[in-house]
Amino acid sequence: MFKDKPIKILLAKPGIDGHDRGILVLAKAFRDAGMEVIYVGLLPTPEEVVDTAINEDVDVVALSLLNGAHMTVFKKVADLMKEKGVKDIAVVGGGTIPDADKPKLEKLGISGNYGPGTPIAEIIKHITERAAEIRKLKATGE
Repeated sequence: MFKDKPIKILLAKPGIDGHDRGILVLAKAFRDAGMEVIYVGLLPTPEEVVDTAINEDVDVVALSLLNGAHMTVFKKVADLMKEKGVKDIAVVGGGTIPDADKPKLEKLGISGNYGPGTPIAEIIKHITERAAEIRKLKATGE
């Protein structure tokens, strides 16, 4: 499904979080897996993340936070996507997310929510599956 056009993924660390080692490792792993990676850098606003995702026509937005603000910042990204009518971009999350918050994020449409120590292959598999769902949605026009 992805042979003719690689998965396009936007990586973002919205909010006040200067810890970028993990997201840089993921960026390289995603690139090595054949994905087209766009990294918006540290401290983009949720509005910048959503606008970039739309303008770059990505399949997946991957959010990462290690500062405990995921319920506020990830929710803001999800809310902005809904406000703009964006249904054809998957949103996945990661960082230091307590298990109790993961179902809440899932309800917002943010899947994955992986923490430190998650095998990279598991994350890549999840992103590949979400991208396939999104491309199927785009193809059917739902």
